[in-house]
Amino acid sequence: MSKHFEYSPKGVCSSKIILDLDGDTIENMQVVNGCNGNLKGISALVKGRKADEVISALDGITCGMKPTSCPDQIARALKAYLSAQQ
Repeated sequence: MSKHFEYSPKGVCSSKIILDLDGDTIENMQVVNGCNGNLKGISALVKGRKADEVISALDGITCGMKPTSCPDQIARALKAYLSAQQ
């Protein structure tokens, strides 16, 4: 059964990350605002992958001089989701 999870990113252009997961597998992801094409591409790439795999790939990525990025915030959203499931 799929679970819906929403996360409010901090320090980036995007304003919301919407995830639908079946257990720890990402079924769908949408990022509101931010770099549209890039975030649509990332959403397509994470579909069907395990949350831990995506966290490992995206965690710690920065954007310019910012200490975070939309991909890093996706990793943080997935960490928050996994933490809430325990």
